[in-house]
Parts: sequence; structure tokens; C-alpha cells
Amino acid sequence: MSTGLSLLLALPLGLVAATTLAGQGRPPHWEAAVKAFDDLVSADRVVGGSLVLARAGTEIARHDVGLADRERKQSVDTGTLFHWGSITKTLTAVAILQLRDRGLLSLDDPITRWVPELRQIHNPFGSMDGITLRMLLSHSAGFQDPTWPYDEGKPWEPFEPTRWEQLVAMMPYQEVHFAPGSRYGYSNPAYIYLARVIEAITGDPWQSYVYKNIWGPLGIGESYFNRTPWHLAERRSAGYTLNREEGGEVRLRDNGREFDPGITIPNGGWNAPVADLVTWGSHLASVAAGQTPGLVISRETLEEMWRPVGEVREREQMGLGFFIETEGKRRLIGHTGEQGGFRSFIYFDPVSQAVVVGVVNTTNNARPEESDRAFRRAAGAARELLGD
Repeated sequence: MSTGLSLLLALPLGLVAATTLAGQGRPPHWEAAVKAFDDLVSADRVVGGSLVLARAGTEIARHDVGLADRERKQSVDTGTLFHWGSITKTLTAVAILQLRDRGLLSLDDPITRWVPELRQIHNPFGSMDGITLRMLLSHSAGFQDPTWPYDEGKPWEPFEPTRWEQLVAMMPYQEVHFAPGSRYGYSNPAYIYLARVIEAITGDPWQSYVYKNIWGPLGIGESYFNRTPWHLAERRSAGYTLNREEGGEVRLRDNGREFDPGITIPNGGWNAPVADLVTWGSHLASVAAGQTPGLVISRETLEEMWRPVGEVREREQMGLGFFIETEGKRRLIGHTGEQGGFRSFIYFDPVSQAVVVGVVNTTNNARPEESDRAFRRAAGAARELLGD
């Protein structure tokens, strides 16, 4: 049986996969990475997704599968616009370090210096003034993980809070979960608070700051936040979730092509084609390798951000805004994302300047533990590509 036919039979009915390779030869681990990615697609009944490998900013191999929009029968291709969830946090982290490097803040500043409303949160471990920007960047401040306490999927539940005052109103009814600085504990609200610091110092809305100080200098031109610009709207992927209904039946829910992350955009609002994520990872890797001037951040600052601060799990540690994976003797940098049905990852090797990006537009809520394992296997197999 041919490789192409085997691949098609492995995918859910109606999905078509296409792999393109640039230049000569196939990366040694490419077939294994594609298989793991397609295993995720099949197991989670994913509607569509992409896997891309690049080196020194040039795409080497690409695997597109399925549909960006099932209702429109719109295939995933090189122009498809995906939602990247928490990979957005890498933008917020770099922005904070930019301001530090310009002498406008210190990472040891108390967050309450810039966001005094946080003093309303109960802290059984001491004063809220003892929580620093560094702790928020490394997810060690003790703040809660989700932004909203609503997670049962009821029709009246909001997607995300849309206004800052909604978060402030909840602060007197929250508490710090562990001693700040004592361990790792992932927090989405922490990055909203960091965005408030950026806005307080610069006077720019967070989105405007990113456009002017990160995307603009790097020529990242098709990334955006919130609603898709009119001229890009036809390329936007819808998001899907697979849910188990009360009677036990599993159904696929179409979440639509647009949703409003509201005030939570700094922790998960990036929309873009895969190529823009490749540009982002490639630039950071190139700067770290000393091959490219630091247009948005210096090599020394990147090394500081990629210094382990806390352990996440075996072979994975947290830096400042980035996760650090160890694969043998290699140190890999990256982040994952999940929101609105989309799941994604980006990893890069600062030595080889290889970048791998993966995204699917469907999240399986009917079997979350098995789904998480399949996603981790796909991400792990993709990381192996960075050594090719």
C-alpha cells in the first residue's frame, strides 16, 4: 500500500491530507511526525489542521489536512488563518522585557505598583505587594489558572470577560492559591495583569503596542486580534469542539469563525496564518544564534528569558514567558495554545534555527485525558524534527 493511501485511510472520512516538501530529501523524522499528527486528527475527529517545519526562516516541509470550515467545504491551505491561544503570551512576555531593557520597569517591581486593584485579592501568604512581575512571567505568582469560574458549557456562560471592570469586580472573591514564588502554577489572568502594566507605562492599548513594537519591525503583516479584517475574512478557520451530551452521545459543535476573547486577548488572542508563527519563532531563534540583529529584543535578554525558573514536568521547565524542553542534549524553546476549539504548538531550536509549528481547529472535550496524551505525542514527535 502506498504511503499516501495509508495516510488517507488513517484519517476520518472526508478529510484529505497533503504533504509538500521543499528542496531535496525528506527530513528523517518527518514521516513519524506526520503519523503522530494524523493520529491526533483521527482520534480527536479533528476537522482540519497544519504541521510545518522550517529552518532559518525557510519552510522545509508542510502537512495540511482537512477543512478550515466544514460548512463551506473550505480546505486548509497555506493561507488559512488559525487561532493560536496561549502562544500569544510570548508576545506579552517579550513586550515586558522590552520595557525593562528601556529602563521603564524592573522585573522585581510589585505588580501592585502598576495594577493596584490586585490588592483586593486575598493573599493568605502575605501582602499582595510582594508579588513581582517576574513571578507573573514565570507563572509562579499563585494566581488562578482560568479567567472565568464558568466552565460547564451552559448556553448563558460567557466565552471570556470582555471588560477590565468585570475582572476587578471578581477580585474580592479570589485568593492566591500558593505562596508566591514557591512553585509553578499556570495562570491566564497573570498575563492580563502584565498587559495592564504595558498599557500603564506606554499609554498604548496592548494590541497597538504589539503592532508597533513587535509585528511591525518583523514584517508580520497578516496577524491580528479579535474580529478578522474584511480582506482576510474568507481565509479564517472555524473552531470546533467535540462534546458529550447529557444522553452520552458525542457531537461536534461548530463554534464559528469569530469569537471575542475580550480583555483576555493578551493571554490568548493571536490569529494568524502558520507562516507568521514561523516568522516569529525563526526570528527569535536567529537572534539567539547570533545570526540576526535583535530587532525587537536582544540575544542577552532572550537567554535570560530562556533560563529555567521552575519545573513544569519531567524534561520541561518554565522560563519567562516560554517553556523550555530538553530533548537529549538539545534545549528547545516553545509554547502551546488552546482556546475556542483550536490547539497549537510552536517549538524552535536556538542552535539549529529550526522551527516546528502545529495547529488543529478541533478540541475533543468528550475524552480530554486521552486527547491530551495524543496532543502531547504529536508535539513530542514534532520536536524530534528540530534535530534533523
